[in-house]
Amino acid sequence: MIAEGLVTDEQPPRLIGGRDRESGRIVFPCPPSPGFEPVPLGRHGRLWSWTVQRYRPKSPPYAGPAAFEPWAVGYVELPGEVIVESRLAHVAFDAIAIGMELELTLIALDPAATEPVLIPAFQPLAASQPEGAGA
Repeated sequence: MIAEGLVTDEQPPRLIGGRDRESGRIVFPCPPSPGFEPVPLGRHGRLWSWTVQRYRPKSPPYAGPAAFEPWAVGYVELPGEVIVESRLAHVAFDAIAIGMELELTLIALDPAATEPVLIPAFQPLAASQPEGAGA
């Protein structure tokens, strides 16, 4: 995993947010502060906004593949909790639509790496369902 404390150990994993002990407001990721308590977030959400990352981020801190491939990144609204920024996975750029239903998954930062570093991402809900299954 790219960083400790981002997702739960359960399967399927969930993001770990932080609930402000005074206001109840939820944020992601959970701040390392006694004012916040860790809380597992919902796995499903809707795409709020998105764009395509078309240029390789500078290194450091980006330590991804040298052969850069553009990726989609979006803001995903987890109902009643928080809006998180995340990579979008297993979806063609022209198939992405505001409001589409998404679920959390883990993907390799560099799919070609022999020991891949996993990052949280969201994929279309239908991507994890067997063909012919209802939504």
